[in-house]
Amino acid sequence: MNTLSSTVKTADWKAEKHVPVISAPASVKPGVPFDVEVDVGKEIAHPNTVQHHIVWIALHFVPEGASTSIELGRADFSAHGASLSDAPGPAATAPSARFRVSLTVPGTLHATAYCNLHGLWTSSREVSLGASE
Repeated sequence: MNTLSSTVKTADWKAEKHVPVISAPASVKPGVPFDVEVDVGKEIAHPNTVQHHIVWIALHFVPEGASTSIELGRADFSAHGASLSDAPGPAATAPSARFRVSLTVPGTLHATAYCNLHGLWTSSREVSLGASE
């Protein structure tokens, strides 16, 4: 039997256009908000057409030692070359999202992105805690 986890893909984002790339500090101060950016197609542009597009990006956090994740946010992308006719139109939404989060424990950020043709992709980034002010 196939499981969902067996279909989740990952790769080097510099060579694969579907991998969500997490940009965030490696160390943050406990409880202090910081920005996390997640981009799909950072090195190699992902098509953004009605036929081939990123549907959504989600960001999760797994605290160190935990066995479940906390969903921090999700971005849905509605316009993929949207048009009022059959021809590609003047509006498109790029697969990029910024989340403002704060952590009180170290752990791992996990980004997932869903492509309508190529399925679910993921990447992760560890975040430690530095001294508070």
